[in-house]
Amino acid sequence: MRIHAHRFLIPAGVVLAGLTVALTAAAYPPGVGILAKNRSCASCHVSNGPWGDEARTIIDVLDEKTKQSLRGPDGAITIAVPRGASRTVLTVLGRAAGDKTPPRRNAWLYVDPSQIETSALSKFAPGWDVNLPMSCRIVGDRLEGYEGVYLTVLPMTVRPSDAARDAELELQVMLTAGKAVKGKAQEGLISNFFVRKVLLKVLEP
Repeated sequence: MRIHAHRFLIPAGVVLAGLTVALTAAAYPPGVGILAKNRSCASCHVSNGPWGDEARTIIDVLDEKTKQSLRGPDGAITIAVPRGASRTVLTVLGRAAGDKTPPRRNAWLYVDPSQIETSALSKFAPGWDVNLPMSCRIVGDRLEGYEGVYLTVLPMTVRPSDAARDAELELQVMLTAGKAVKGKAQEGLISNFFVRKVLLKVLEP
């Protein structure tokens, strides 16, 4: 059975309000701007893992239908959507095969840095609805063209409302292994932190 993500699309503020009630301030990735005013994951966690080399690290966003990358020559990822329409993309994160110790889980969030210090419940771009702006997922997903890769793949649907404008986000990513110590973010967990620029573009009819 195929699930159409856009049917379940709700304002980002509603999603994140629920997270605020359900999670503690020590949790990640909601610790960035939502449960605390941290600027990034690196505010709490150290980037001390063995996966820091960019050449073997996979961070990409694909169109769900075509499986084509939305990353441009400059490395920025552009998600262009007609106003009022929905578009689903795939967040693809991982490492090329061959690591002696591969990451166990990947954590990520899409955040508008200009919203972190505000009182807005959503830290996504204002006026944009989104159903999954963050997640933490165990490695092991499969995707054609990425055979033998330690990977996580998850869809995200966005929709620009009447109030939406072009915006610039950060895709903050942590590749992790180990077990975090509750209340001691720099103990137990090994991780590497990465950031990618994401451009949201509103296409007018």
